[in-house]
Amino acid sequence: MAHLTLATAEQAEAPVGTLIREWRTQRKISQMELALDIDISPRHLSFVETGRSRPSAELLMSIASQLDVPLRARNTWLLAAGYAPRYSEQGLDTARMAQAKAAVQRLLDTHYPYPGVALDRHWNVVLHNSAAAKLMSLLPPELLTPEINIFRASLHPQGFAAFTKNFAEWGSYLLQVLQRLMLSARDEAIIALVEEVHAYPNVIALKQQTPVTQATEPSLLIPCIMELHGHELSLFTTLTTFGSPRDITLHELCVELFYPADTPTEVFLKAMAG
Repeated sequence: MAHLTLATAEQAEAPVGTLIREWRTQRKISQMELALDIDISPRHLSFVETGRSRPSAELLMSIASQLDVPLRARNTWLLAAGYAPRYSEQGLDTARMAQAKAAVQRLLDTHYPYPGVALDRHWNVVLHNSAAAKLMSLLPPELLTPEINIFRASLHPQGFAAFTKNFAEWGSYLLQVLQRLMLSARDEAIIALVEEVHAYPNVIALKQQTPVTQATEPSLLIPCIMELHGHELSLFTTLTTFGSPRDITLHELCVELFYPADTPTEVFLKAMAG
C-alpha cells in the first residue's frame, strides 16, 4: 500500500484559505488574476481564502497547479480542507521505486567519467557515480554525515569552497539557488540551512563584497573552477527532473550532472578514469 505523506500538526491546523493566500501572495499574483486564470469569480476565490466557502478538491488542485505548488504542499492543502491526500511518498529503496532508482543510477553511471549526483528536496545526495565519489572523498568527516548536502559541502569553508578559485561567482550563484529553493519549498529544514550557510565566515565575507563589473564579454555559463592536486578543473552543471511525477519523492528528486567547461578539464577527468 502506498504511504501517503502527512502534514505537520501546525500545517494541518492552518485553514486551507490561509495556505492558498500565502502561496498566492508569495507568487505575487492578485486574487483577480488567479480567479481569471482558473475560471472562477474573484468573489468565490475571496470566499475560499477567508474560509467562507469550502473549496472542492478539484478546485484546490486547479489553484495549486496554477500557483505551481509542490506535491507535498498539495497534500497539506487537501488535508486542511478535509480531503484525503492524493500523492504518495515512496522511499527511494522501496520495491515500487526500483525501476525509477535504477534509471537514475544508470544515467549517473553513463555520465562517468564526469561527476553526477541525484539530490532530494533538501539537495542531499541520495545517489552518485564513482567520479562524484572521488570528489566527495575530499570533504572532511563533519560534512559527510548524516548525509552530504550540496549547499553545505560547496559553501562550507572546509568543504569544496576551500578548492574553489572563483568562489565569489560560484558561491553567489549557489546562494541564489538556495534562496529560490527556500521561497518555493517553504520548508523548515531549508530555512535552517539558509541560516547555517549565511553564518559561514566565507559567506559573510562574500556578501560584504562589492560586485565586480564585468569588463569583458560574459561567459555563457558560470562554471565551478576548482584546483585539485595541482590541476585546475572547470565544470558547469545541468539539472534534470522527472516528467509528470505523481509521487512526492520523484517530484522532489533531481539529477545534477557536471560537465567539463574546457578541454584540459575533459582530458584530466578522462585520464583519472583510466
